Order: sequence, then structure tokens, then C-alpha cells
Amino acid sequence: MTELPTDLRDDDVIRSLASAQATTWVRRTPAEAALPDLADVMDSAAARFDRFAPWFAETFPETATVPVELASAFPEARGGLIESPLVRAASAQERLDALFGTELSGQLWLKRDDSLPVSGSIKARGGFHEVLEFAEAVAADHGLDAHDPATYSSPQFREIAADHRIVVGSTGNLGLSIGILSARLGFAASVHMSADAREWKKTMLRDHGVDVIEHAGDFVEAVEAGRASAEAAANTHFVDDEDSMSLFAGYSVAALRIRRQFDAAGVTIDEQNPLTVYLPCGIGGGPGGVTFGLKRVFGAAVRCVFVEPSQAPAMFLGVRTGRHSDISVQDIGLSGATAADGLAVARPSRFIGPTIGPLISGFAAVPDEVIRAGVGVLHETEGIDVEPSATAGLTIPWRMGDAAAESPAGVHLVWLTGGAMVPEGERAAYVEEGRGLVERIGDTSAIFVD
Repeated sequence: MTELPTDLRDDDVIRSLASAQATTWVRRTPAEAALPDLADVMDSAAARFDRFAPWFAETFPETATVPVELASAFPEARGGLIESPLVRAASAQERLDALFGTELSGQLWLKRDDSLPVSGSIKARGGFHEVLEFAEAVAADHGLDAHDPATYSSPQFREIAADHRIVVGSTGNLGLSIGILSARLGFAASVHMSADAREWKKTMLRDHGVDVIEHAGDFVEAVEAGRASAEAAANTHFVDDEDSMSLFAGYSVAALRIRRQFDAAGVTIDEQNPLTVYLPCGIGGGPGGVTFGLKRVFGAAVRCVFVEPSQAPAMFLGVRTGRHSDISVQDIGLSGATAADGLAVARPSRFIGPTIGPLISGFAAVPDEVIRAGVGVLHETEGIDVEPSATAGLTIPWRMGDAAAESPAGVHLVWLTGGAMVPEGERAAYVEEGRGLVERIGDTSAIFVD
């Protein structure tokens, strides 16, 4: 194991992280931790999605009608809704109770962002929002009605859009959301992808007419290359996954939606029946935006736990040390490599940790075999097939153990990130591998509370 920096050697949590074992850190988040003053960006993003709903319904036929499982929560919707189901996972809870040899207090639910329309991952909300915000700015700059959804199907707008380019660096799912939507609006698009990005994601982007630039290095290298290319070009917008308020705003809208979904399901979230949300984390933008939104909607009744692969616990490390983006997982001897390719990030966002860190109630790092085993559990119990990144948080309610005993049982919500877009052959391979690991899912982990 790489020798830890001198000032970190006495930190038992960091030592556990550096050993790459399953590690959970539960924080007693101060009740007085203040929300950042960002309410306006959340409300603005929600309004933008509403304005574009008719365009989505026209452009993407799969969104033209509201799915039955969403209709009760969104009775006013007439199509173009970019949202995913919220489902009870009683069978998965029963199976995990057996695997861990202990019963989870409360109910296990799943947020099915693996099935979000158009690009099938949590990244869709943030990525779509930033592209839509840019489209409105371009339309307004050229004298078009930016608030009329018909504008974006017009020949005039498409002619203008063709002279603009959107650039992003991605491990995969953000690139899909940015690339697919940019191309449908008529923008040129370039996605710089890191070495760990899946080949099928590159192929899908190229099939949509997106330029894919591959890099031998990691996510940070892909982002830096994308930033450099955008700075050198005219009429080019760079989507900065390390520091984007627009992405953050788009992600936060999920909280407004989930409140309506719980209401429609007859589930009250309050301090007597609290909500604990387990969010897979890469660079931190997605879970950071969702956490801000949830805290704004539910206040003290919600706790958010960020979950990362044990070889890439970038946000965990950044917040624990207080160094945020000034420390990488390689600094403590970890590789940053993981089967959960969407979470393969070695250095966290420079925005999320300092801004949202005080609102995060806990962190967990889990080995790849546990993440892969989760794919098998969801397949066998709920008939849900996802990519490995989606299952990072599945076991954490049990791994928190007695550390969560101070709170009422409440609702445990595991946020699923991606899966619907995965090709059938690759999905079957994920499932087969995961089913072979299911019996090992209950391995013990180190738990720290402070």
C-alpha cells in the first residue's frame, strides 16, 4: 500500500479507504447546516423543463404519452415528461435481509433513473438542462422566441444551431445525454471520452452524428482536453462537469418530482418517517444537485449518503480530508479503476464538496464485486437489469447497521443511475456475472461514526 501523507496517517477512515475495503462513514450532520442560496436556479430549471415538454413530446415519440406509473404523480402532464418511476422493492429487501442476516428497519425503494427517457441515466436531467439552457441563449441572441418550443423545430433555428458546437468530457452517460440532445437540436457536438468509457456508448454517440474523441487517460484528462478544444473555437459551449451550475440545477429538479411521487404513493416523508437516499457518486455533480434539491424540499427529514467504488472514492476522500479537488485517490494508493465506469473518477468536483459537503450525511465505498453482485440481486428479485454503476448504493442501508439506529426506520431510497441503453448482450453479461457474486454480497465493512 502507498504510504499515506503524514497528516493523514492517523485518520482511521482514510486508512480504511486506502486499503480499498468496504468503508462507511456516517456523519452527524449539524442541523444548522445552511442551504446554499441557489433556490432560483432550481426553480428556473424546473420551468425550463416544463417549457420544453411539447418539444420533447414531438421530437422523441417515446415521451409523447405519460407512462401509467407516472400518471398519478403528474396528472397535468401531456407528454414530454423527462422523469422515471419510483418503486417499492420489497423482494430485493427480503433477499438482502437474508444475505446480511439482519432485517432492515423501514422500507426499501428504488428511484428508476436507469429508465429515464431518451438517454437512460441520472445524467439526463443535468445534461439535458444545460443543452436546453444553451439553446435558449442561442435562440434569443438571434432574435427568435426562446420560450416558444416550436422555435427549436424550425428551419431558422436549426440553421443557426448548425454553426454552434457543444463540447463535454465524459466517462459515458453524461456524454450520451449531451450528445443525443445536442444532435436532435441541430448543434454540432463533441464528446471527449476517457479510456474507461464503454465501447457501446461511443458507438451510440457516433450513430447520432456526434464526434467522439477518445483519450488514453482518465476522466480528468478527457475533461481538460474538452475544455481546451472549446476555448480555442468560436461559437462553442463547454459543459464543465467539474464546475457547472447548469448541470447542478438540472439534477436538483429531481427532488421536486420525487416529492410528488411519494405523495401519489401515499408515503409521507417527515421527521417521524424520514427519507435516507443512497446516491452513486462519480465527480459529484449529479448527487450534489439531487442532495441540494432534496434538502430544500424535505429539510431535516432527509439524509443523503454518497456511494463510490472502493478504488475511486474521490468525493469521500475530498470531503473527509477537507482538500476537495486538491486530492486524488491515487494520492492514497488507489487506482481509480472500477467496473462501475460511470463512477470512475479520481478527483472530485471543485464545486460540490465545498458547497454541498455540509449537507451530506454519510459516505460509503464498496468493492467492485459488491457493486456487480447488486446487478444480480435486482435481476433475480425485481426483474430490473441495470449497469453496475446503478447498484453502488444497494447494500448501504444494511452496511450502515447500528450507525443508523438513532433515527426512525423511515424510507430507504436507492438511486439507480443507468441501464436502459445498455445493449442486450452486454446487459446479459452484467447479469450473469452479478448472479455469480450474489452470495458474497453480505461481506462485512468498516463503519465509522462521528
